[in-house]
Amino acid sequence: MREFASYEEFFPYYVGQHSKPATRWFHFAGTHLGGLALLAGVRRRKPRLMAAAPVISYGLAWFSHFTIEGNKPATFGHPLWSLRGDFQMLGMMWRGQNAELSRIAADALEADQPGLQVGSAA
Repeated sequence: MREFASYEEFFPYYVGQHSKPATRWFHFAGTHLGGLALLAGVRRRKPRLMAAAPVISYGLAWFSHFTIEGNKPATFGHPLWSLRGDFQMLGMMWRGQNAELSRIAADALEADQPGLQVGSAA
């Protein structure tokens, strides 16, 4: 796993690990569904539902890395920055900046592997 001097240096790498829009949308769905499970668990005082929240969130996200993206989640090496990166990435998606995320991903992958073409398949 690469080392980074700052979160600002890490974020393009993080987005590069989510180069395919489908991967980002699985993260979007997982984070939101996990958040809903957490809120429902708190409201209903159901510890099992609260405990299911990270399983739902990370389960969908990790599934997308292994099956769609074909890489290991950045969470394995940088858990706190990855969580922050996920929220930043989702915020950009909420603001309609998915094309900007694709550009950041392409730039990050090009820097890591010159000549690599990033696919835009959803």
